[in-house]
Order: sequence, then C-alpha cells, then structure tokens
Amino acid sequence: MPKNSKVTQREHSNEHVTESVADLLANEEPLDYKNSALNVGGVPPHKDINETLDLGDERPAWNSKLQYILAQVGFSVGLGNVWRFPYLCQKNGGGAYLIPYFILLIIIGIPLFFLELAVGQKIRRGSIGVWNYLCPRLGGIGFSSILVCFFVGLYYNVIIGWSIFYFFKSFQYPLPWSECPLIKNGSVTVVEPECDKSSATTYFWYRETLDISNSISESGGLNWRMTLCLLAAWLVVGLAMIKGIQSSGKVMYFSSLFPYVVLFCFLVRGLLLRGAVDGIAHMFTPRLEKMLEPQIWREAATQVFFALGLGFGGVIAFSSYNKQDNNCHFDATLVSLINFITSVLATLVVFAVLGFKANIMNEKCVIENAEKILGYLNSNLLSRNLIPHHVNFSHLSSADYTEMYNVIKTVEEDGFSKFGLEPCLLEDELNKAVQGTGLAFIAFTEAMTHFPASPFWSVMFFFMLINLGLGSMIGTMEGIITPIVDTFKIRKEILTVCCCIVAFLLGLLFVQRSGNYFVTMFDDFSATLPLTIVVILENIAVAWCYGTKKFIQDLTEMLGFRPYRFYFYMWKYVSPLCLALLVTTCIIQMFISPPGYNAWIREIAGERYLSYPDWAMGICFTLITVAMLPVPIVFIARQFHLVSDGSNTLSVSYKKGRMMKDISNLEDNDETRFILSKVPSEAASPMPTHRSYLGPETASPLENTSSNPNGRYGTGYLMATTPESEL
Repeated sequence: MPKNSKVTQREHSNEHVTESVADLLANEEPLDYKNSALNVGGVPPHKDINETLDLGDERPAWNSKLQYILAQVGFSVGLGNVWRFPYLCQKNGGGAYLIPYFILLIIIGIPLFFLELAVGQKIRRGSIGVWNYLCPRLGGIGFSSILVCFFVGLYYNVIIGWSIFYFFKSFQYPLPWSECPLIKNGSVTVVEPECDKSSATTYFWYRETLDISNSISESGGLNWRMTLCLLAAWLVVGLAMIKGIQSSGKVMYFSSLFPYVVLFCFLVRGLLLRGAVDGIAHMFTPRLEKMLEPQIWREAATQVFFALGLGFGGVIAFSSYNKQDNNCHFDATLVSLINFITSVLATLVVFAVLGFKANIMNEKCVIENAEKILGYLNSNLLSRNLIPHHVNFSHLSSADYTEMYNVIKTVEEDGFSKFGLEPCLLEDELNKAVQGTGLAFIAFTEAMTHFPASPFWSVMFFFMLINLGLGSMIGTMEGIITPIVDTFKIRKEILTVCCCIVAFLLGLLFVQRSGNYFVTMFDDFSATLPLTIVVILENIAVAWCYGTKKFIQDLTEMLGFRPYRFYFYMWKYVSPLCLALLVTTCIIQMFISPPGYNAWIREIAGERYLSYPDWAMGICFTLITVAMLPVPIVFIARQFHLVSDGSNTLSVSYKKGRMMKDISNLEDNDETRFILSKVPSEAASPMPTHRSYLGPETASPLENTSSNPNGRYGTGYLMATTPESEL
C-alpha cells in the first residue's frame, strides 16, 4: 500500500484520519481482486478482469414498460372505481363532484403518487428499505404500510370470493336471483316472506350468499360456500404472486385490460337501454351549491387518496423494479389520468344501468298504485270524477299517474294518507344512493335480470369484478412481500405461500354468518386513518427530513431533467397541509358519528343501524393502534440508539472496474463520500444529509464526478446500468 495512503498514516500516527472509499480508490492500483482491500468476502476472481463479477444480489426487472404501466394501473384501478366513485358522484352533486375531485387529484394525488414512484425507483427497495434509507427515525412507516396492507388484504380477498360465487351462479337461466323462491306451507305454495318483503336480489344476497345473522354478536358459524370461495380466491392470488413479477406481471396483461373491455361493452349495451339517458343526465346535472359544503371536499380527497393506492407500499414495490433512468414523472401523470378516466367511464356505465333500473322500478310502482286506485274506485272509496278523462288504466304512463296522484292528494287532503299511495317519481329512484356491495350485488344484479341474455352479462360483470380485485390484491401483496424479502432476505416463494395460508386462516373471520359486519369494520377502521397518517409521514420524511431541494436535485440526476417547481411547493407545503386537514376531519368525524354498521334483520327483511358493542369497539381501535404502532416504536428505538439505524452501511459493487461488494458496519468516525455520475441513469441513490461527504475544496458532490477514472460505483444498491435478471 502506498506510503501516502491514509490507512498507512493511521498506522503510524495517533491523529484522527478520515478515510473514504473514494480516497482508497484514488491511491490504490487495481492490481487484482484477490489482494484488494475491498475484497472482504474473499471471493476468487475471474481470470479476465473485464468479465462481470456478480457478487451482489441482482434485482428482477419488468419485461417491458407496458407490463409495468399495466401493473400500476391494475393496482390503482380497483373495485372502488366501480362502486365507490359513482356513489360519491351521485351523493355529492353529480357533475359538480368531478370539479373538487379533479382539483385534489392535481394538488394531492399526482404529486404524492410521483413521490412514491420516485423513491421506489431511486432506492430500488420496498417500503421498509426506502424509509429506513431516507429517514431512519421514521423507518417505522414501512412496517405500518405492511400491517395496513395485511389488514386490507384480509377482507379485500373476501370480496373476490363473493364475486367468484356469483360468477359461477351466473351460468344458469333464469338467474337464481331473478325471482323469489317459493315454499310449501301444507297444501299451499307461498312466496318466501323475507324475499316478498324486500326483493329477489336483496334476498339472494343476504340469505342465499351470506346467510347473514342479525348482528355482529351472533357468529352463526362458518358459511361453508363462502369458505370455499375464499380458499379459491387465495389460491388464485398465491399462484399469481408465487414467482414475483415474473408471474404477477404476466397476469396483469389480462387482469388490467379485461375490465376495460367489459366496461366498454356495458357502456354500449347500457346506452341502448330504455331510460339510460335519464341516468346519465342525472349524473351530469351539477348541483353547484354542493361545492360549498366541506364534506364534498373531504370525501373527494379520501377518494383521490385511495384511488391511487397511496401508502400501501404497492406503488413503491412496483417502481423498485424499474431502471433508474425511467421517466417516473410521465408514469405518475399517465396512471393518475387513466385512473380518473376509468372512474368516469365506470360512472357512466353505472348511471346508464341505474337509469334503466329506475325506469323499471318506476313503472312497477305506477302499476301497483294504479291497481290500488282501481280498487278504491270499484269500492266507491274514491269518486270517478277525480280521474281525468284522458287517463287510460290499460296504458297508464308515469305522467298520467302523476297527474291523477296530485288531483287525489289535493281533493282528499285530510284522508289522503289512508289510501297508501306513493308518488312514483323517477327522480326519487335516481336519488337512491347505493354504494359498495349494495351496488354490485343488489342494484346491478337486479338491473341485469331485465337484460336480454342476462346470464352472459352477469358472467361478464362478475368476471370483471374478479379481475379488478385481483389487480388490486397483487399490488397489496407486493406491498407486503417485496419489503420483507428486501429486508430479511427470505425466499419469495416461501413467504408468498406462508402469507396466503395465514391470511386464509385469519380470513375465516369474514366468512362466518356475521362476517359481512367485520368486512365493514375493517374497511372503516383498518385503512382510512392509518393510511392517511402513513402518507403524511412519507411526505414529511421526504420534504422536511431529507429535504425537498435535495430530493429534486436527486430526481434531476435520475431523470435527466428538473421536475417542475410546482412539485416543490406541493411536497413542501400544500400536500402536508391538505393531509393534516384530512386526518383532523377523519378524527372529528369518528367522534361526531358513533361507529356502527347496518345490520340485516331477518324478521323485518330490512336494514337497521346498530352501534358496535364494546368488544367490537375495542377491535376497531386496536386495528388503528396496531397499524400505527411501528412508527413510534422505531422512532424511540433509533432516537435513543437502542437499535442501529443502518446509516453506517455501505453497499459497494465491482463491475468491469466497479465495486460490487458489501462493506457493512463501518466505524462511526468513518465518513463516506459518494461520487455521483454525470449520466442520469447511473446516479447514486439519495442519501440522508448526515451520510454525505464533501471532500476538500469541493462545493458539491455533484461536481466531483470525474475525479476517479473508474468513476462510477453504486452506493446503496445496484445501478440502473447493471444488467438485471431477465424475466
């Protein structure tokens, strides 16, 4: 070793000497790997120095950009686009809702989605590795993301199980939910009372599918049919995930594109239905006064937040398999706009079908009430003089019935209530807000019973739901598996199988007769508040701990262009403020509205709102606490140096003159300097401030790129120029 080496100086001097990897390379001749001081593993070299030495773990990569985009689209576009967005649009002013939604998509959705894509692509690790790397004291964010993903995956796959059940039930004509079942009472055959009081589709959902109990306290045992469907759902997810992105990426080609085929088919079919125009007109009729209500902005922000899958870790996991020169800014904008367009497309389909259903139900209402009026006329309870002369009961239109109804109501003002007549207004039917399972498994199924070739449309619809759910589940599982594999080096196949088995066993909670109430509980409490907190901590970790200017500089090196200054202000001020307001309103809403659920009461064949019992409330708050617990635990442990924050770990790699070997646990007084390449695709991963080293007479590490002839070696992880394993 040369005499002027700092290592030699350290041996002959008591003075403190700061040694960096760059200093070692600058003073050493690359004689051979075996004798190199950096060959800490003692791995014998190849004979040819130009041959690649793959001593580090190679990371899989996407086969194509299309496969990656479809994976992100499949994760972000899910069941919420079909049954949550249309409900919010209907509830919050129709077309007026699209305005706050689009505004919040621009100032919250796209910037935060871009942020997650960028950190995953730059650092090339899952959520645990990313946040440990950027801000070690907030490293608990990654663990919280995993827990939230696990909670959501438990009940989300149950919905896929329900869709599988309906899918197989759709292969019969007539559809099994098209008519109420008949029961024999002695020699008399009567309609099932519970079905007669509600409707055929409602009865099939609550009684035949769920066989639901009257409350969350009545377990009722396992529903064996739903148990088998849940098992099938986890088998499908496990097979899709078993080989990582090698298998899940190929599944995405179908699971991401097929729903669009079905939506377009339904849109064309829906527009040809009688009354479809009424539904679409109702959707796009804006009630602008709604925009002044704070609730519409809160619900729009929540929908933007969940529509893009922020905070789950799936976005970070998928982007971590990208090359570092990939234009993730374009990806963020493209996927966000595709998500928005999909929501609007799904809303058009839903409102076209609901418009058709509303006309069917309105006609049914007119016929039933006209029969009542005829009965009153025949029994002389009503005078025939009250009936307009042009009214023909054999061809009674909605307008004629409305006119007749208003005349009777005006003349018989005092005793009108005894007739039990309903107004039968189309607007009332269109205003019935239906969301979630009520939209997919009750309202939509009822509308499809009136379609020509109804089994075909039913099969297509539920196959679409299965694919939408599968795309989201793959992203959710990636949010669990990728960070654990990256951090603990567990075989992905073994971890996937173990996760699916454990999740299935815990998921039995949701397939007992009271399971639907637990699905509602987990949906309300395991995701909304914890995920919002996770994302605001992610924003703080990047914008305030790591530094927005530094992060933008890293992005400039990585992408080859400087992101718009718009993102600086969004990340630094606007997004944290909006997220803080969202968290505050969520907490206030929880205390204002006592937590509860809609229970299906068999005796009245209807829903009744019930409050959660004390033990259920304990579960609700446990879900929130457990999901957020890793954040303070990791912060305290690292603040008081109870565990290492990993800041002294340097990954170095040789590849044709570049280092490719891990040097771990450097001494605390050893600073490391990271020499960044001028080539954007080979820029080093972002590092926390205390880990950067500025050499003497150096203004910036970015200006020091040509100081070494061998010039570029990875800091932290493999460079984008490192060939990845082919899928």
